[in-house]
Amino acid sequence: MSNKIELVKTAYIKGDYPPVLNSEIAFAGRSNVGKSSLLNKIFGIKIAKTSSNPGKTRSINFYSVNNKGYLVDLPGYGFASVSKEEKKKWAQLLEDYFTNRFSLQMVFLLIDHRHEPQKKDIEMIQWLRQLEIPFIIVLTKLDKLKKSERNKKLKIIQTELSKYGEYLYFPVSSKTGEGIGLLKSEIYKYLK
Repeated sequence: MSNKIELVKTAYIKGDYPPVLNSEIAFAGRSNVGKSSLLNKIFGIKIAKTSSNPGKTRSINFYSVNNKGYLVDLPGYGFASVSKEEKKKWAQLLEDYFTNRFSLQMVFLLIDHRHEPQKKDIEMIQWLRQLEIPFIIVLTKLDKLKKSERNKKLKIIQTELSKYGEYLYFPVSSKTGEGIGLLKSEIYKYLK
């Protein structure tokens, strides 16, 4: 499937968003979860900048997909080495986006498959639930787990997150491409 993908807006301040299209999905996750690598893998082109320093995405980036819908790359949350002032600005930007962007249909929440969900991941889940924004869990860095560990880790994560509800899980690897096809199919259900 050939897609025309282009960056149409980079929002650093609240409310500075592009006009609504047919559909809109967003990608959220901790600063070091591999969000940019995943977006690049899914769309087969370098749309998002990757960096060895977590927290590269400091704005809300709106990518138009076939001029029909937006794929939205949100700033990472968690341990990015930025000032408290900058983190506060990100939090306000995210809050404004989540509460005021009514065209948002689904959030793909990225969690590192190797670890139990962190405090910030749980906070994001509770926040999305409170705002009644639907989301799907994407477990990244699958290639860094031995095959024998994968199910065990998945069960631990599912058990932890089942306290907050039942979710769809997509284990993926941006490096090997494992699980990307299934995730892509899910994404395109919303990008119409």
